[in-house]
Amino acid sequence: MAIKRHYNGNRILNGTQQRITANRELLLELIHESPGHFDADEIYRKAREKHNTISLSTVYRNLQLFKKLGIVEERHFSEDHHHYEKKQTGDHQHFQCTRCGTIIELSWPLLEKSKDTVSERYGFQITRVEIELTGLCFECGKMREAGL
Repeated sequence: MAIKRHYNGNRILNGTQQRITANRELLLELIHESPGHFDADEIYRKAREKHNTISLSTVYRNLQLFKKLGIVEERHFSEDHHHYEKKQTGDHQHFQCTRCGTIIELSWPLLEKSKDTVSERYGFQITRVEIELTGLCFECGKMREAGL
């Protein structure tokens, strides 16, 4: 089976002591193409479109491997399953709509100042900040006001 490559998974897996398989390369390509958060089922559906013999367990195993290698981060939003996203280099925050489940990433300019204040006050060296905000997105807020 020939898979058209737009993304070089070999570059990521080289030096990790992990075999570079067609499935891993395909999954890395799909993750690279994903605009934000995704779950294993979503990646599985996309992978099956390109390689119909891939199994859901292969997707889960490789997501755990990619998490261990620092390629993806696993997120536990207020749902029963995990979401993943490409590893981020800096702090970022999330907003999740409690009605439709939409997740967006936020930029919070005051966070850097707050980190400095907490570091100075308590003597911590902050290496990472995770903030998750929940509520209703604009569309769900309008629907709620309309009684829907």
